[in-house]
This record gives sequence, structure tokens and C-alpha cells, in this order.
Amino acid sequence: MGEAVVLVSGGLDSATVLAMARAEGWRCHALSVDYGQRHRSELVAAAAVATSLGATEHRVVRVDLALFGGSALTDPSIAVPKAPTEGIPVTYVPARNTIFLSLALAFAEVVRADAIFTGANAVDYSGYPDCRPEYLAAFEALANLATRRAVEGSPLAVRAPLVHLAKADIVRRGAALGVDFSLTVSCYDADAEGRACGQCDSCRIRREGFTAAGLPDPTRYAFRDA
Repeated sequence: MGEAVVLVSGGLDSATVLAMARAEGWRCHALSVDYGQRHRSELVAAAAVATSLGATEHRVVRVDLALFGGSALTDPSIAVPKAPTEGIPVTYVPARNTIFLSLALAFAEVVRADAIFTGANAVDYSGYPDCRPEYLAAFEALANLATRRAVEGSPLAVRAPLVHLAKADIVRRGAALGVDFSLTVSCYDADAEGRACGQCDSCRIRREGFTAAGLPDPTRYAFRDA
């Protein structure tokens, strides 16, 4: 197919997207972002996922969003909610996907990629505004106005193949493609070893996804391992 940049967070969704892109024949340049998140285990998971699924390379770029705070994922003084909340939760990181996609766009220009893949999902998610299809379409339009390649006749696609899938469908798709979900870390409040808290919104959605898919959940939970 050609070159693609795949945003790999270390979580279940982005691992599945990387597997999907590889199955389509893309040469995948995996990109993760060290953005000052409260735990480092997801970056370790991202490296393991990129290797396991045959990415051409895996790069990590650092952008310290903890300087701004404003999210439970970047400000240790804000607790990660352990029960469902109304509205957009405090785990939303301001402008995170715009920053991530912009970094992927810069990388894509350098490696002459024709596509950027992201694991954004607008079905089983926490209500973040930058996971919606209309946002992704708007970013793709911006990308093709703002880059030299696009202006010179080589437009770039922003691909979000999971955006309309329920978590159970994502789990089934990833399993069919051979994703080792035991390598992934989805928890908002994982410990240093990558063990999940089992109580945050991301843990709940992930656990319900495996249950609905009828597949065993390989997640390592801190409270079970204690």
C-alpha cells in the first residue's frame, strides 16, 4: 500500500489499528507521544506492541502537556474518577488529539506517508470531543491545506477505522488479527508495572468489551495481583 504513520498509545484500540494497517499492507511507522502522562507503563506497552505487530520503526516524541495540566492524566493533584461522571470527564486532556495528529502529520511529511492511522473511537469512549468523526474529517481537511505534499498533489488521508465500532467489535477484530492484548495498557491509573486499577472509565469499557466479545480478558489488575 505504501507508507503510513500510526499513532500507538500502548492501548487496546491503537494496537488493533496498527494490526489493521499492517494487514492492509501498509509499511507502518509507529509514533507514540510522551506527553507528561501520569504513568509511563503505556509507553513501555507501545514499544512492545510496535515490535509485536511488525512496525517498521517506533519513535517517541516528548511534548510536556503537564506544564498546562487541566486533566487528571497530566496533573497528579486531580484524581482519576473511579465511577461514571456526567459530561466530559476530567480525564480529557485539552487538545491532545490535535497535538498528536499534528505531530503525526509532521512525521508523515518526512517519511512521505499517504495516511495517518489513529485509534479514535466515538462509540464506546468517554465522550471526548476530539474523537468524533466530524473532528477527524476537519483535521484531514486542515492537513491537506497545510502541507507541501498535499499542495503539490499528494493528499494525505486520516484513517480512523475504529471510529464507529463498539469495543466488543474492536476486541474481536484485534483478536482475529493476532493482537496480543496482554501487552496493552488501557488504564487511566495504571501502576508502574502496567497493572490496571480496574475501576476507572477506561478499565470499565475495556472489561465490558472483552465480556461482550466472549473472549478472555488478559488484563493484569493490580488488585488481583496483590
